[in-house]
Amino acid sequence: MLLPILLLAAAGFTVLTTEFVIVGLLPGIARDLEVSVSQAGLLVTLFAFTVACFGPFLTAWAARFERKRLFVGILLVFAASNALAAMADNLYVMGVARLIPALGLPVFWALASETAVDIVGPAYAGRAISKISFGVVCATVFGIPVGTLIGDALGWRAAFAVLALLALAKALLLYVYLPRTPRHNQATSLLGQFGILRSRLLQGHVLLSVLVFSGMFTAYTYLADMLERLAGFDGALVGWCLMGFGAVGLIGNSLGGRAVDRHPLKASAAFCALMMVGMIAVVPAIHTVYGLGLALAIWGMTQAALFLVSHVRLIKAAPQAPAFAASLNIAGANLGIGLGAVIGGRVIDTLGLANLGYAAAILIGLSVLLALGLMSPRLQPATS
Repeated sequence: MLLPILLLAAAGFTVLTTEFVIVGLLPGIARDLEVSVSQAGLLVTLFAFTVACFGPFLTAWAARFERKRLFVGILLVFAASNALAAMADNLYVMGVARLIPALGLPVFWALASETAVDIVGPAYAGRAISKISFGVVCATVFGIPVGTLIGDALGWRAAFAVLALLALAKALLLYVYLPRTPRHNQATSLLGQFGILRSRLLQGHVLLSVLVFSGMFTAYTYLADMLERLAGFDGALVGWCLMGFGAVGLIGNSLGGRAVDRHPLKASAAFCALMMVGMIAVVPAIHTVYGLGLALAIWGMTQAALFLVSHVRLIKAAPQAPAFAASLNIAGANLGIGLGAVIGGRVIDTLGLANLGYAAAILIGLSVLLALGLMSPRLQPATS
């Protein structure tokens, strides 16, 4: 049963790369579509806000469908939308190409882990979910930078064309090799699940995800632009930098997994504090090889750790409804991603590209304060 799990992880790689590959392609997209980088950054916002607004509802609605058909259908939609992106001749067509897959991403991620457990059985649930999550890490380590390198060598349209072919190929593989799994009993209504939001502690956890991802993507959305314009790197070197940024995320993913089991909120505060250091140090160190490398390494490691920490933190905060809590984290994180892209664009237009790291660090600093506040003994009974 290992092959179906690995195929789901590979599909997850394509799904996540589709969302985030645009980070490394923004400068080229902006030039070709004759818009500013901050305007092109709104494509990130559109994708993220769509996930945030519709994710929990679409997941609850789609849970009634047989998983194999659902996942194959989602990947076919991703193939079509990436093909449309490759042919887009203006920002509006590109917006449609980004809107469509955003509707499928939360459905895939909220149900893929559940399906993996159905395939292998509860006794091997942890191993199955860890393999699915590895697709997220690989999207950061390989998907985004390789997409950037393809974009530099062949144009940004080629990167989306490759993603379209990958999505189509993985849809065919899932159709052949993914076993059918039973549909789950949907006895608990979506409104009933929303009852967990009465917990002040859970509300705080969702807000924390929004803040953390807002801070991350205020700067990360425009990292390729920072490396091009401030450091003077060409597209190929930017791609290698993004690959290094993602590679150190493997360390962060491991450290985050260990830390979150001990204390989720302390882990969030600690990694956020370290991330502030990396973000603030990038611009002052932009012209020194070792200084820039260290700053990006700290930033990349902590960012990967916080992806995992935030996901597990929400699940642990609502053990009575872990799947719904996970969907709330997906929604909150993508709301933060969208807000971060908007905030970053405004900072570029008003204060300049060199101030992105400082603006992002302010939001991450607020995240540290909120994480510490959520440790208050007055809020803890809400977890019972």
